[in-house]
Amino acid sequence: MDTTFIEELASSAPTPGGGGAAAYAGALASALASMVGNLTVGKKTYREVEPQVIASLERLTALRQELLALVDADAEAFAPLSAAYRMPRESPEEQQAYQEALQSALVGATEVPLKIMETCLSVLDETAFMAENGSRLARSDAGVAAVFGKAALQGASLNVRINLRSIADESAAGTYAQTMERLLSEGCGKADEIYGFVVSCL
Repeated sequence: MDTTFIEELASSAPTPGGGGAAAYAGALASALASMVGNLTVGKKTYREVEPQVIASLERLTALRQELLALVDADAEAFAPLSAAYRMPRESPEEQQAYQEALQSALVGATEVPLKIMETCLSVLDETAFMAENGSRLARSDAGVAAVFGKAALQGASLNVRINLRSIADESAAGTYAQTMERLLSEGCGKADEIYGFVVSCL
C-alpha cells in the first residue's frame, strides 16, 4: 500500500493539510460509491437499472479524478497565502504590499475548498442513487461513502471559514459564506438521509 500521502499529511510540512485531506476523503467516498456500482453491474437482479448505474459510475470516476486533483490544488493555493503571511510589514509601503498579496492569495485559498465542497455534494448525489438502487449486499458501503462525503464537506468548510475573516471585500466574503452554508446544508442533509436509509435497511 502506498502511504505517501498519509505520511506527508502526518509530517510537520504545511501541506497537505486539512483541505487536501478533505478532498481525499471525498475521493474515498466516490471510490466506495463506485464499488457499490461495480458490484451491481452484471447482476440479473439489477438489470433494469444497469444503464443508470453505468452512467453513475462514469460520473463518479470523473468526480474522483477531480477530487484527487483538488488535493494538489489545495496545496498550491496555500503556497501564496503562506508567502504573504511571511512578508515584512514595518513600513506603510510594506503593509500595502502585504495586504495586496494577502487579499489576492485569499481568493484561491477560499475558492478551492468551496470547489471541494461542491464536488463532494455531487458525489453524495451519486451515492444516494447507489444506496437506493445498487447491490443490497453493498448497501453498508454506500453508508460509509455518505459518512466520508459529509466529513469532506465539513472539513473543507473549515478552510473556507478561516479565510473569510481575513477577506477585506465584505461583498465577496458574504458571497463565499452563503455558498458555503448552502453546500453544507444540502450536502450534510443528503448525507444524513443516505445514512438513515442505509441503517433502516440493515
